[in-house]
Amino acid sequence: PNYPRVDVYGSLDEMERDFGVRPSDFHRPVIDELTRPNPDDPTGNSTMRRVPEVLDCWFESGSMPFAQVHYPFENQDWFETHFPGDFIVEYVGQTRGWFYTLHVLSTALFDRPAFKNSVSHGIVLGNDGQKMSKSLRNYPDVNEVFDRDGSDAMRWFLMSSPILRGGNIAVTEQGIREGVRQALLPLWNTYYFFALYANASNYTASPSMASTQLLDRYILAKTRDLIDQVSSDLDAFDSFSASGRVREFAEVLTNWYVRRSRDRFWEGDKDAFDTLYTVLESTFRVVAPLMPLVAEEMWRGLTNGRSVHLESWPEAEEFTSDPELVRDMDAIREAASVGLSLRKAASLRVRLPLSKLTVAVSDLGSLSDYSELLADELNVKQVEVIQADAGTAKRFGLEHSLVVNSRVLGPRLGKDVQRIIIQSKKGNWESTPDGVLVDGTLLEASEFELSLVPGAESNDQVVGITSYGFVLLETKLSEELLAEGLARDTIRHVQQARKDAGLDVSDRIALTLTVDAESLAALTLHEQLIAKETLALEISTVVAKVNAGLSIGDSGMLEIALRKN
Repeated sequence: PNYPRVDVYGSLDEMERDFGVRPSDFHRPVIDELTRPNPDDPTGNSTMRRVPEVLDCWFESGSMPFAQVHYPFENQDWFETHFPGDFIVEYVGQTRGWFYTLHVLSTALFDRPAFKNSVSHGIVLGNDGQKMSKSLRNYPDVNEVFDRDGSDAMRWFLMSSPILRGGNIAVTEQGIREGVRQALLPLWNTYYFFALYANASNYTASPSMASTQLLDRYILAKTRDLIDQVSSDLDAFDSFSASGRVREFAEVLTNWYVRRSRDRFWEGDKDAFDTLYTVLESTFRVVAPLMPLVAEEMWRGLTNGRSVHLESWPEAEEFTSDPELVRDMDAIREAASVGLSLRKAASLRVRLPLSKLTVAVSDLGSLSDYSELLADELNVKQVEVIQADAGTAKRFGLEHSLVVNSRVLGPRLGKDVQRIIIQSKKGNWESTPDGVLVDGTLLEASEFELSLVPGAESNDQVVGITSYGFVLLETKLSEELLAEGLARDTIRHVQQARKDAGLDVSDRIALTLTVDAESLAALTLHEQLIAKETLALEISTVVAKVNAGLSIGDSGMLEIALRKN
């Protein structure tokens, strides 16, 4: 106690200087063997020994930024230009471990943070809901996943999941396949579609953004938005949001642009080919970090280039911005989506034409310019776009229906929720700016759902709510509509027969349809439509002696004979 002294060693050289040996092992008990006389004790009776405490091992991890390059003994210039790190990645438990000690040591030693960004992910669970474990083997065999779905499927599943926002996920085969269905397959199918029709038309790659066609302008503007948004997301190390953008874009590209433009590719429209080539080439560069192997295969197949990963990131400014067009077309897409849902709910197949769709919107903009597009998408004869205001729904005989969410409201009101439900069904409620007032009790937004329904006097309408108003679909069927629907169902069967026969998409055919007597008039009336859609140069329709063969739509019998012409 008379001669206190503490030495803190910062290098092997210092330890070798004081102890005469250069230690190669810093662990106990080897390090405990290093002792020496206390230089401050003139009597020579006290000895310097290692303190009994063991420093928290996390401080070794916290030393990583400088220890990995042996700073300050070397690499000073490198360290000064590379510290703090751009980002670190670890699971959420490290907020009290590695993340913490990194900052403690960086603040103590350098008076600055240890990293600029952190990606703190959640816990990966097995298919039984427990933490993934090698001993439990509670996860799909990774080699089987790679062989069946590909490694990009697993990568996409993880990169696009909430685990990268601190949530937990269970790794299941179903989840991995769902990612394939939502993103990888739509992009692959679009690439395959382009390659199929481009080869059939002897198309030569010609990137272009000069088309004036409405859908071309729209998808090019959406591509600009994709590049902008994914760039911002990845700059912020947010692969979850970036994956969501890609998934939404793949849906627009496949189920809107390509499907609505199919006839143009069939006819060899150069603007359509140039536009889709341009969009795909840039899109594959955007998705390369998220699905590197699939993107490589598609990009090389499209461009015959060396590697997508040697290319520069696409520049959004190369694509024209058109926010009004994007806004209006997105509104049309929403109307189409709601309209298709209404058809499904009413058991009205899409090939069956309907008479009219009314679209009510709060801001008309230029939506009326897209009426023909929407009519074709929903297979309706007429589309009317009108201004939505306070009295619009009433003018069309629509009524508001209130449904109380008892699961949300119950914890707040207890048994009184039954009174609210009864009064709401009696119509004893009114809508207010703050929510819905039911029998004197104000319900908040999460506690109820308002919808529009046709009035009691109308059985020939279905209605759906959109983010900007509503859509109203007329469901009454005439003999003319039923006949055309039968013809369109026949077209589908013939197209399948072409495929089964191994015909090329451009092959012309001679077609014979054998049908029941009731279907004859309908198909004869629409022979030209059937011939055009199926590339039939010759077509004949005859009555079957016995009802046999394929069913056409809801009724009618059909047999198909075709040969390459």
